[in-house]
Amino acid sequence: MKLRQTAGLAVPLVAVSILLAACSSSSSSPAAGPTTGATSPSSAAASSSAPAAAGLKTGMKVFVIPKNLGNNYFTTADSANSGGAIAALQALGETGTETSGTAATPASQIPAIQAAISKGANALIVSATDPTALCPTLNAAMKRGITVVTYDSDAPGCRDLFINQASTAEIGTSEVDVLAKELNDTGDIAIVSATASATNQNAWIGYMKQELKKYPKMKLVATVYGNDDPTTATQVTQGLLQQYPNLKGIISPTTVGIAAAAAVLDTPKYRGKIALTGLGTPNSLKKYVSDGTIKEFVLWKPNDLGYLAGYAAVEVASGKINGTQGQTFTAGKLGSFTIGADKTVLLGPPFVFTAANISQFNF
Repeated sequence: MKLRQTAGLAVPLVAVSILLAACSSSSSSPAAGPTTGATSPSSAAASSSAPAAAGLKTGMKVFVIPKNLGNNYFTTADSANSGGAIAALQALGETGTETSGTAATPASQIPAIQAAISKGANALIVSATDPTALCPTLNAAMKRGITVVTYDSDAPGCRDLFINQASTAEIGTSEVDVLAKELNDTGDIAIVSATASATNQNAWIGYMKQELKKYPKMKLVATVYGNDDPTTATQVTQGLLQQYPNLKGIISPTTVGIAAAAAVLDTPKYRGKIALTGLGTPNSLKKYVSDGTIKEFVLWKPNDLGYLAGYAAVEVASGKINGTQGQTFTAGKLGSFTIGADKTVLLGPPFVFTAANISQFNF
């Protein structure tokens, strides 16, 4: 499978105030590179007048609840400074607040959801740490009329809409294809995942296993879990190297995991000898791409994912869309989106970062 490198991810910054979707399939216009500046007061004021004309409610309390706080990926997806979910909410005249636990577990995340409900939330934007464990709390919120939109990781039985970062199949298969190219389709490989219960991780790994059938000389010898914790991810990567001395490649479909694995492999003993790919953020991996520890990795733009989730949550909470397949809505600078099957909205295709393009990005 060849991954598309869209125009928005292949060109440098062309405008400071406009950032089109880098991964969205809804626009063919050249996109600008990522920005890190917060929305200016003047632009926010200009944007806030649009929702009233569009029939969107303003002044709502929206809580953005990632898997855990302190995770650079979610900081990028959520914050106003990066142009994430809260930037979208501010532009729409809503009050956006990021909150969660410090561990990527239901036990840590659920109290944050409950607290948001008690504070009068009108909408929740949640990256689910578990597909079912959150449902009693989220269903209770929905019964109270609170909109629930999931992003990044889904809880299918207890939300109004899911904002999917890219096709689940494409994300999983692309990582295998990248690694296969580096290994000439041969060798023992392992997976360093996040948590064993993470919905998105397990779905991607399922497609990885299917894609591996195309490469009979590549063997998956182990899947280990770093729990989206740098120390744990480091330890399980080191364990793989000790247990499987003939290991030729690692896939880590988690931004925390791939950075930890790269740090382990960034030595003369392993660099260039064990291939590493997965899902990562450019800023955390530039060093490893530069020195050859990583040749290619895959991702989307997390700030666009959060921005899209922010718009979608307001659309649902305002009664403009309800998750019916075929409904469309506009997400500001990202353009128009169509709701697909299972109340899912797709941001766009994954993108391959390499030494040739990584310097163009800052997130």
